[in-house]
Amino acid sequence: MTIWVNEQIDPSGIIYSCIACSNEAAAKDCHQTWQNKLTDQQKQEGWVANLRVVNSWDEVPVNALKISF
Repeated sequence: MTIWVNEQIDPSGIIYSCIACSNEAAAKDCHQTWQNKLTDQQKQEGWVANLRVVNSWDEVPVNALKISF
C-alpha cells in the first residue's frame, strides 16, 4: 500500500499540519496548494511543504488527518 503524506513544517522542524491519503492525485493537488500558499516571507523563515510516501498507516504521524480514498 502506498500512502502519501503532506506535511507543513515550521522553521523549528515541527509539523504544523499533516494530511495523509492513499490517492496520489489528491495528495499531489494538496501539496501544490500548500506550496502555492507559502509566502516568500514564510519560505525565507524556513517553512516548507513536504510530500513523502510511506507504506503503512503506522508510518504516518499521529496528528495527521487521515483520509481513506
